[in-house]
Amino acid sequence: MRREFKQKSSVLLIDDNYEHVNGIKELLNLEGTFNVISAATSVNVGVTLIKRHNPDIVILDMNMPERDGLQALQDIENLGLGTKVLVLSGYDDADLIFRAMKLGAKGYILKTMASAQLIYAIEEVLSGKIYLPLAISSRFFEYFQKTFRDEAANEVKEENFLDALTHREEEVLELLTQGITYKGVANKLFISETTVKTHVNNIFQKLQVNDRTQAVLYAINNGFLNKKVKIKL
Repeated sequence: MRREFKQKSSVLLIDDNYEHVNGIKELLNLEGTFNVISAATSVNVGVTLIKRHNPDIVILDMNMPERDGLQALQDIENLGLGTKVLVLSGYDDADLIFRAMKLGAKGYILKTMASAQLIYAIEEVLSGKIYLPLAISSRFFEYFQKTFRDEAANEVKEENFLDALTHREEEVLELLTQGITYKGVANKLFISETTVKTHVNNIFQKLQVNDRTQAVLYAINNGFLNKKVKIKL
């Protein structure tokens, strides 16, 4: 009777701790379904080995000399090979976990966790899933939600260029939103039409628009009409 053998998944280790590397090798060899093809004690060597062997999965220690785990993740991502990376770390800091996952890590597990959990994490990542232990997943998602809200708030704040306008430019923009011509704006503000055009050009530059229509639309969409601009007549 013919027996079919399942091909072993290739694993590459990046860890500067020799004892830890040997421990993982022994664990994976005992499991029988993995083949540790190589190990590197530095990020630069590790990236070179990934290019050469294109392993099924990389187990990466975050605390590396010279170039840390985050830099390693960026380097691996830049290779464009779609390499699956499981981070193995002694730190459960929510910010570090978030940054690692943002840079392309497919899983994050602590060194203090049981060896059986490491095997399970590897299998989950190899199957195309994202792996985070229950012990840290809730903290990660809380941090993710907070960071997302903060980034969204900052983005809105950065994009609102109306705050850069002077009071006179606000007066001009207010009249433009009413459909008043440049000549009409000049009459209402008791300034020359040339001065009006100068203010309008400044408004275009500050709002990063190209014409009057875009300026008016930007003003409306960003709450300008809710501001009370007092025009002295």
